[in-house]
Amino acid sequence: MLNSLSGRFLILTMAFVMLAEVLILVPSVARFREDYLLSRLERAQIASLALLANEGIDADLEEELLRNAEVYNVVLRRDEARQLVLSSPLPGPIHETYDLRGATSWDLIRDALSELLDPVNRVIRVIGYPVNDAGQLIEITMQTGPMRVAMMDYGLRVLALSAVISVLTAVLLFLAVRQLLVKPIKGVIRGMQLYAEAPEDARRIIEPNAGIRELREAEEALQSLETQLTAALRQKERLAQLGGAVAKISHDLRNILTSAQLFTDRIELSEDPAVQRLAPKLVNSISRAVNLCESTLAFGRAEEPAPKLAQVRLLDIVSDVIDSERLAVGDGEVSFSEDIPATLSLRADPEQLYRVLFNLVRNARQAILASGEEGEISVAAWEDDEDWTITVTDTGPGLPPKARANLFTPFQGGASKGGSGLGLVISAELIRGHGGQLLLDSTGDEGTRFRILLPKTMVALEDAAE
Repeated sequence: MLNSLSGRFLILTMAFVMLAEVLILVPSVARFREDYLLSRLERAQIASLALLANEGIDADLEEELLRNAEVYNVVLRRDEARQLVLSSPLPGPIHETYDLRGATSWDLIRDALSELLDPVNRVIRVIGYPVNDAGQLIEITMQTGPMRVAMMDYGLRVLALSAVISVLTAVLLFLAVRQLLVKPIKGVIRGMQLYAEAPEDARRIIEPNAGIRELREAEEALQSLETQLTAALRQKERLAQLGGAVAKISHDLRNILTSAQLFTDRIELSEDPAVQRLAPKLVNSISRAVNLCESTLAFGRAEEPAPKLAQVRLLDIVSDVIDSERLAVGDGEVSFSEDIPATLSLRADPEQLYRVLFNLVRNARQAILASGEEGEISVAAWEDDEDWTITVTDTGPGLPPKARANLFTPFQGGASKGGSGLGLVISAELIRGHGGQLLLDSTGDEGTRFRILLPKTMVALEDAAE
């Protein structure tokens, strides 16, 4: 119970009510002490008036009057004359004098606390005004013991009443919190647990019904989150099913296209001019289809093999990529250029680096062709003490906003209509396997530029492998 929200409310409420009552208790006891002293002054005044009315009062009656007033001496000042009206022997010296005529609240609180903390029964003098203007002042001497007992009894009764009030208040607040707060929260928790059992089931999404504004806002936020999560899970499930189907189709299609490649090898041997002119395009188309199938299958395996690093001449790889793309585009709309030092060699997996550059150049070429305008694709490279840098720049229309937002997200980052978006995902994965980075430097109406960073240090490669 103490670990529950309502249980802690119960304990805190009792503690706070008791604290408030304690803060009220001190001035209450001080006020009780003042009333106690005023009542003794009033009794003493009545006793003195009885004596003044009959001056022949005997000693026994005087003693009884003092005993009933619970005082030792009574001094009454009337008509500028200070007169000892009633008197009896004092049990000890006067310890303190308290003048109630000009006492402030702080004075009363201070005096009450000092008497509560002093267990010795002392004799004190108390001065005050007579009631009903029966004189200028009245002064009495009395013991503090009976007053201290009365003050402690009063304080204990106040504390007991405070405890009852705090318990009653805490119980009422406990019940209110359980009904108004804890019960709706438990309803939200039950709704979350029910949804967690089958998040794909839209019927389990929570329906906001809380009457408290804050709780209703929490339920509405949870409903929105669960709705989005259910939609995302459905999309992921459909993508997983689609990925499995595409992988199976790609596997079979790759086998068919491999057989087609064998036939194209024979077609290339034909001496027919038309066949010789069209054969390279046919071979290139089939090669691209085989490459797409292999890329899809590679992505379906969720990982790429570790790169087989070797010292390779970059110009040879870039030339192969550009030659393939020139065959695909023919003469006219797209031109290619390269700025690669002939002596530049780097440490990389030649096949994987070819795939990365091929994907980037092909995407650039497709973007330019889709725009209907002429354009240029250039590949440049240089090195410094830490990295080899390769850039692929085009003068196409730039990436659309959706492609930028999901650039390296599978099935969502495709820049061309109908594209799968796998090319950049696989390329980025391959470059990460080399310990490097594939970055989008810029994109816009002037074109797009991608940058590849390959580290020269082996430490980066080891980190990437881990």
